[in-house]
Amino acid sequence: MTEFIERFIQHLAVERGLSLNYQLLVRRVLESMASWFQQEKNLADPVGVTTAHLADLLARRKKDGLAASSARVELVAVKIFFRWLAQRGHLARDPAESILPPRLEKHLPGTLNEEHARRLVESITGAGPLDRRDRAMLELFYASGLRLSELLESRLENLSLDEGWIRVTGKGGKTRLAPVGQAAREALAGWLQHGRPALVGPKTGSHVFLNRRGGTLTRARVWQIVKQRAAHAGLEQRVHPHLLRHSFATHLLNNGADLRVIQEMLGHADISTTQIYTHVDQKRLKQVHRKFHPRG
Repeated sequence: MTEFIERFIQHLAVERGLSLNYQLLVRRVLESMASWFQQEKNLADPVGVTTAHLADLLARRKKDGLAASSARVELVAVKIFFRWLAQRGHLARDPAESILPPRLEKHLPGTLNEEHARRLVESITGAGPLDRRDRAMLELFYASGLRLSELLESRLENLSLDEGWIRVTGKGGKTRLAPVGQAAREALAGWLQHGRPALVGPKTGSHVFLNRRGGTLTRARVWQIVKQRAAHAGLEQRVHPHLLRHSFATHLLNNGADLRVIQEMLGHADISTTQIYTHVDQKRLKQVHRKFHPRG
């Protein structure tokens, strides 16, 4: 098998012109595979390798703790190697052809529970301009599920506190009306009446939220504000703007909101993007079942 690996690496370099780094990656994967086949299956020739053998190898790698993303990379190297062998007539059939890549793990979005979300926003009680601004920002994040970019670009002409909505432009330049709940409306009214005027300068535009010099806020500054306010509220969890968006969606779902409605509120083009929150809800239901069912 070592001879075939050498010839295959030459093929990658000369005929396909692939980078040295990719050649080294493929060599490492194939040499590790060859070593495993020799030790575990007493196989030194690729002719004897079967689909079952390759499945055993992948199972062993998974048991060793290899991440699904890394396993997919390794499988690509193995598949192109055996495909090359079959195309060159060294194998009667390609044993790797029918092997499917491992499914990537879905990382569920983190969320605040409802009590922590309430504690976070209600911990800001000051009447100064910056306190009013930060309270209004956090309330709007949580009440409307805005992306950070949408909050930064929110403008006065697109906000209607009387009707309780804000028009935002999301991904792909798509606009939508996001709801603004009562608590957020009150916080925004306080900011617009008593906080924002104190920060307005000669070059201030119509952005809803301003920095202390009357300019627009940056992404980094909003991240910093959210982090600092979470620490002040005594939350040990790592809190960031998108966590509030996740919390908005999860709490709506937990309290019975329809997934399609949540999709519209979040501005997701595809319902499959919103369905990640059903996994969060199912995880919570399983935790409740294990905790309270006598045979959970």
